[in-house]
Amino acid sequence: MKVILVNGSPNKNGCTYTALTYVEKTLNEAGIETEIFWIGTKPIIGCTACFKCGENGECAFDNDVVNEFVRKAYDADGFVFGTPVYYAGAAGAMTAFMDRAFYSNSHGTGLAAFKHKPASVICSARRAGTTATYDQMNKYLGISQMPIISSFYWNMVHGNTPEEVRQDAEGLATMRQLGRNMAFFLKCIESGRNEGLVPEEEPKIAFNFIR
Repeated sequence: MKVILVNGSPNKNGCTYTALTYVEKTLNEAGIETEIFWIGTKPIIGCTACFKCGENGECAFDNDVVNEFVRKAYDADGFVFGTPVYYAGAAGAMTAFMDRAFYSNSHGTGLAAFKHKPASVICSARRAGTTATYDQMNKYLGISQMPIISSFYWNMVHGNTPEEVRQDAEGLATMRQLGRNMAFFLKCIESGRNEGLVPEEEPKIAFNFIR
């Protein structure tokens, strides 16, 4: 089993990365393979609603990390998406990344890379804006039939530097418990799959309120 942890911060080894490493360590201790995927600092274009992903099976823009991540996602069993907080929301590059990764995988491929796979989000801020960002990020998971993994507090850490994040005892404990919960659910899903259990699904209905 493998979990991909996405570092949505422009700082490769900053506060968001620091929080992710605590989740990663706990997952590794539970026997789960991990990979931290950094979205980098190069520009990530936002979704232009061209709908070419319905024809191609992936985003039409292939000059950044979005398709690279989605290709990896097919072989992953779970995900943790981490972002710093910018103006009480996810960082702009991370928002563009999530928009395109999830939307392109919802056209023509049936959310094959994400559907039914447990996932979680974590937010990193100096002080405030984490709960609004947490809500924003969880919406990608909720619309994609992904079991959302929580902890004993909302998944967030506070600090302006990695050193300050390491002083956030409650935040780090939340990260560790998140890792334990993710490992538990992954093993439960594997056990169910071994028994032949698969979720039933009915055709999706798109309803337009304008008549």
